[in-house]
Amino acid sequence: MKIYNSLTKKKEEFSPLEENKIKMYACGITVSGEAHIGHGYQALIYDIMRKYLKKLGYDVTYARNYTDVDDKIIAKSHETGIPADVYAAQMIENINKIMEKFNVDDPDVWLKATQNIDNIIDFVSTLIEKGHAYATKNGDVYFDVESFPGYGKLSNRNIEDALDGVRVDNDDEKKNAYDFALWKSAKPGEIYWESPWGQGRPGWHIECSAMNRAAFGDQIDIHGGGRDLIFPHHENEIAQTEALTGKQFVKYWTHNGLIKVNGQKMSKSLGNSLLLADLLEKYSDEAIKFALLQTNYRNDINVTDSLFPDAEKHLYEFYSTLTIVDKVMDKLRGMELTLTGEEAVRAAEIAEKVDGEFNACMDDDFNTALALSNLFGYFKEMKKLLAAGGSGDLFSALSYAVQIRKTYGLLGLFRRSAKEYIAWYESKNVSEIPAQVQAIAEERWQARLNRDWGKSDELRAKLAELGYSVKDSKTGYELMKN
Repeated sequence: MKIYNSLTKKKEEFSPLEENKIKMYACGITVSGEAHIGHGYQALIYDIMRKYLKKLGYDVTYARNYTDVDDKIIAKSHETGIPADVYAAQMIENINKIMEKFNVDDPDVWLKATQNIDNIIDFVSTLIEKGHAYATKNGDVYFDVESFPGYGKLSNRNIEDALDGVRVDNDDEKKNAYDFALWKSAKPGEIYWESPWGQGRPGWHIECSAMNRAAFGDQIDIHGGGRDLIFPHHENEIAQTEALTGKQFVKYWTHNGLIKVNGQKMSKSLGNSLLLADLLEKYSDEAIKFALLQTNYRNDINVTDSLFPDAEKHLYEFYSTLTIVDKVMDKLRGMELTLTGEEAVRAAEIAEKVDGEFNACMDDDFNTALALSNLFGYFKEMKKLLAAGGSGDLFSALSYAVQIRKTYGLLGLFRRSAKEYIAWYESKNVSEIPAQVQAIAEERWQARLNRDWGKSDELRAKLAELGYSVKDSKTGYELMKN
């Protein structure tokens, strides 16, 4: 299997530091606001990576953090009048509920900055002892960037470039403008902890390094996060961790792309943030996942007005076919038919094909986009088999359905019963269409599957008389009022 390494800028054969064991960390959410679609996407991507690596047989320990103290959280505390620690705890509770609704599994290890203050202080103290950091008389501690010759190797920036595109703290006591804060002295009214340098709190970058080291030791296999974290956050993580340990911190750096809304970068300042809770009110978690995973995780995703509705329609068509398969399965059970030797071989071949092609996609840097594109071919073949109608054909269609559910469940798809999904979709999207019209449309679709073109045309004309039309696709149909 190959993974794209942001450090080397190329795909590399994956080989863990320790045979069969993987230490994996992803930067989580800074809990200064509600979870948006970018947070959900990043959580989804690294959950999928973890699950696929486990599928390959690796012993994976996946850690993820909540940043529960930083400048933004303190600003929110002042704005709301809620103590910073209480505000952060409330936001974590809200975000956990939304992620549960989004059906993304928890990591193996949850980490919080406020639960690692002692680890952070020890980390900073050691950096000072090693000559890589310095304290000021005001009680701030900065990392001395010039003390680490490898600074910039992840982002390909030199020290001068480090000043471009990033906010720099103004402090007359800093040796250089590009030195970054490891510990910040507390201002009046701010949350703080006691430290050797006075009352204060950790800087953002040191939190992840200290939590990583507490959870895994000096080195990890995979470190992930959004591409916007490459500089300065991940660059600074490398500097402070490798300065302390003298070892390569991360073997494979992975970064997911960013979310854009109608071509613009999603941001609070533009007012185009898409809250995950709002999206889940309109669309199923599966449709949101299907929409996002159609793009390779390293590329940016452009959320247009049609992205999620189109994904929901595709899933409706897929589930419609699975509904037919469920009815066929009940029929086969009623007839007490069993697989012949030849049919059993064919079923095994189908299972191997679906799972094997999925693995081939995922082995190429977790290519979910290609894996999802394969679904359209599988469902087209299922429809042909259902239309053919022989017992062998029906068993083959059933084999496709069973393996698709098993394999693509790793992406969070096809976990619901077909009947449940269809009922949910129609209640939200076609409830205004009379049951009689829906029944005619379904009868027409069955006629098409049976290649009874005359009856199909007759029923289409009947729908037209009632003021409705149907639009056929490879995997189903869409019923529309004229």
